[in-house]
Amino acid sequence: MKTTVQIRSKTYEVDLSNPLDISIPLRASLENPNAWYVDEPSIKPVEMEGWVGKVSEGASVNFNDIYFNPHAHGTHTECVGHITEGFHSVNKALTQFFFLAEVISVTPQKKGEDLVITLEGVQNLLNGKSPEALIIRTLPNADSKKEKQYSHSNWPYLEEALAAYLSEIGVDHLLIDLPSVDKEKDEGKLLAHKAFWNYPNATRHHATITEFIYVPDAVEDGAYLLNLQIASFENDATPSKPILYKFF
Repeated sequence: MKTTVQIRSKTYEVDLSNPLDISIPLRASLENPNAWYVDEPSIKPVEMEGWVGKVSEGASVNFNDIYFNPHAHGTHTECVGHITEGFHSVNKALTQFFFLAEVISVTPQKKGEDLVITLEGVQNLLNGKSPEALIIRTLPNADSKKEKQYSHSNWPYLEEALAAYLSEIGVDHLLIDLPSVDKEKDEGKLLAHKAFWNYPNATRHHATITEFIYVPDAVEDGAYLLNLQIASFENDATPSKPILYKFF
């Protein structure tokens, strides 16, 4: 199904019949991707006064409790409330949901014991473009990302100068296939988060960061329409389902 959309005063034709889901589903399993040293998610039927919320055990409905951490257990979108003393809700920060997005594939560069996504590398790939949303696929792009246990792995991270540059050129929504845009163990500095949100001097409250995505190899680098879907949690972060659509 083709439709016409207008973004930044330009008209595009988009194919809505072929959604490209770049989220990772949450599973109650040790195979669920994980970070930040917490246990795997839990999905269990409610039990009370001898009643079990499970049809196969006699209940009329399945009635599950779900325990998870949005930052640790899969695709999530966060606002500046992730790093502020005061409360800010991502459900209030994100009020529009369709954006012109650019997918780029980046090979992190070795710097000492770290792998770093650099300003120079991303500038070369963007080649002067300034999309509303930037989707970073790190290379290599193994399927194992969808179940990787990231704790104590020292994953690749964004150079602070790159995060500041993205803020400067008007990238409002940053999506990446890692648990965080920052170094795993950085003594709480959170340099990339702070630079992207321009915190605390001129904080970009509308801007979001989405982490723990997975961009299949079949999704080519280039421009897409992004539908950034979130669950309506009044929290600094919420599970999300970013969907890409191809342009004609």
